[in-house]
Amino acid sequence: MTKKPTMATAARAAGQKPALGGKAAPVSNRAMRAAQRRAAIVEAAMEEFIARGFAATRLDDIAKRAGVAKGTIYLHFKDKESMFEELVRIVIVPVVARLDALPPSTGSVRDLIEMFAGNFINEVIGTRRGDLVRLIVAEGPRFPAVADFYYREVVSRGMAGMRALIELGIARGEIQQKNLARYPQILVAPAIIAVIWQSLFARHAPLDAKDMLRVHLDLIFGERRTT
Repeated sequence: MTKKPTMATAARAAGQKPALGGKAAPVSNRAMRAAQRRAAIVEAAMEEFIARGFAATRLDDIAKRAGVAKGTIYLHFKDKESMFEELVRIVIVPVVARLDALPPSTGSVRDLIEMFAGNFINEVIGTRRGDLVRLIVAEGPRFPAVADFYYREVVSRGMAGMRALIELGIARGEIQQKNLARYPQILVAPAIIAVIWQSLFARHAPLDAKDMLRVHLDLIFGERRTT
C-alpha cells in the first residue's frame, strides 16, 4: 500500500534539490500538499482498479475516492495508463528490486532464494499487492501496453535476478540441472501459483505457500539434511 509522502519525497515531487551540507531544502506548503494529493490519487487508483478492473475504472471514480477534482488528476498523470504505471512502480517494483539488495552470497544459493521468496510470499500473497498482480494477469491480454510495461519493470527484472542466482548455484554445484538457467520461470512458479490460488481456490483448499516453496526447492536442490 502506498504511504503518505515524507518531506524528502515531497521535495523530490516538487523538483527541489537538497541544500548544501546534505540537508533538504525547506519544502513549501504548496509542494507538500501537491505531493499528498498525488499520493491520495495513487491510493484511490489502486482501490478502484482492484474493485472494478482496469477497463471499468473511470477517472471520475478515482477523483471522487481521492477527494479531488477530476482536473487535479491531469496535473499529475496524463491518463489512466500512466497512473497504473505509477502504481506498479510504487507497489510492486520495490519487492522485485530486493533481488538486487540480497546480502553477499556467503551462504547457500538456496538460502538466498528462500529469503527472497519468503519476503515475496509475506508481502504479496493475500495482500493488495497480490490483488494487483491478479489484475494484471486477468486484464493484461486486453491491454498489451499495460502488460508490456509490467514485463519491463517487474517480470524481466525478476527473471534476470533469478537467472543470476541459478547460474551461481550451478557454478557452485548446488544445482545439477544446468538447463534450469534457461527457464528461471520454473524457480518462481510456486509464487505465481500461490497468487492465483489465493483468489480462486483458497476457500476450498487453503494453500501453505511457504511449505509448497520448500517442497519445490527440495526438487531443485535436493532435500535438506535434518541431522
